[in-house]
Parts: sequence; structure tokens; C-alpha cells
Amino acid sequence: MPETEHTGHMRVESPESALPGRRLSELAEQAVRCTRECCGASSLVSEGDMDPPAAVTHPDLAALVSVQFRSGDGPIPAALERGEPVDSADLLREERWPEYRAVALDSGVRSSVTIPFRRPVLTVALSLYSFRPGVLGDASRGPARALGELAATCLVGDRSYRAALTELGQLGAALRSRPVVDQACGIVMHVLGCDADDAFGVLRRISQGTNRKLTDVAGAVVDKRGRGLEKELVSLSD
Repeated sequence: MPETEHTGHMRVESPESALPGRRLSELAEQAVRCTRECCGASSLVSEGDMDPPAAVTHPDLAALVSVQFRSGDGPIPAALERGEPVDSADLLREERWPEYRAVALDSGVRSSVTIPFRRPVLTVALSLYSFRPGVLGDASRGPARALGELAATCLVGDRSYRAALTELGQLGAALRSRPVVDQACGIVMHVLGCDADDAFGVLRRISQGTNRKLTDVAGAVVDKRGRGLEKELVSLSD
């Protein structure tokens, strides 16, 4: 199957498609389909956290991922640290990573390779597994590498997309609250005979002193039209 058919499904189409779990699942599933002798895969995205989001193609593989982060030892931590592929041609003869090796052999996995894809803000790690020894040597140079590179790029874009949505949400909230704050400032200016900057300062001090949001304080001032707040406003204006 042409390589583009494996990679063409990864694109941002909705907020849901930008979730790391969906990207990682797509990567793992497509990597298995395009890698000969591969019996399963796991993928994760690390941003320096101790429990990074991960996806596996088979439930048994979840234990292989978790044991590595629990012990801090295994091909995934090694690949994340080195920034280069880490493989084991035959886990039956492997002397590294005793805990990972035991869990892998218990699951019937005889060989594995983990390929990292580094970006400035995150690293994606794709692990491929096989029931046979010595069959994944070329996997890090095959279609799985193209899939991983694309997934890492998409996850960086997703990260920026979610940040933009958050910023837009905050901006929208600020824009919606501004008319209320402006009205409250006008009332304070009328009561105290002060300018706009001083009026805003009074509202901010009330907000800080009462541990309430500025918009809530402004809303209360507007609702009361300043009535009953004269003494408090005067004391805070000094």
C-alpha cells in the first residue's frame, strides 16, 4: 500500500481530533499495518511529565509501557533520553531492562524497537513489537518512521490549536465582561468625582480585598447603582 495511504488520515478537523489520545491511537494502529512481522504497537507523547498520554493496539501491551515508567528503565525511557531508536533483536537473549524483559516475554513478545520523534515542545515515542526475534531491524527506516514524523508534527499543531482555543475563550470572556466593568467605573467616577483610572483602581482593590472576581464586583456595583456603597468607595479611594 502506498505510504500516503497510511499517513493521509492524520489531520486536524475538529477539537476532538486534536486530542492526543486519538492521534496516538491512529499512529499505533497504522504503524502495525505498515510494518511486516509486527504484532502490536504502543505510542506516547512526552512533554516532560511522569505519566505521559499513551495508546496501545492490544491491552497486554499496556503493561509493557507502564513497567518502563514505573521502573524508569526500558527502551522507551532510553529512546526519550537519547533521541534515537532503541531496539532489542531478541529479548530472550537481552541483558538490559530486566523488568521490561520479563513482562515482554510473559506476553510472548520476542523483539521490539522504539523510535523517538523529537520536537522543541514534545517527543513522540513509537514502539513496535513482534512475536519473532530479529525481524524489526529495518522498521525505524520504513513507513513507520514517516507515520511518526507526521504524528509528531500534528501533535505540535494540536497543542498550538488547543492553546489558541483557550486564549480565544479567555479573550471572549474579557470582552463580554468589559461593558459591565466600564459601567461600574462610570458609577464609581460619579460617586467619588474621580477619573477612570482611579475608579478602576477602586474596583480592583475591592476585588482583591474580598477575594472576588473583578467582574463580580463590577456587577454588584452596577446592580446597586452605587447605592449603599458610598462609604466603602470613599474609604478605598484614599
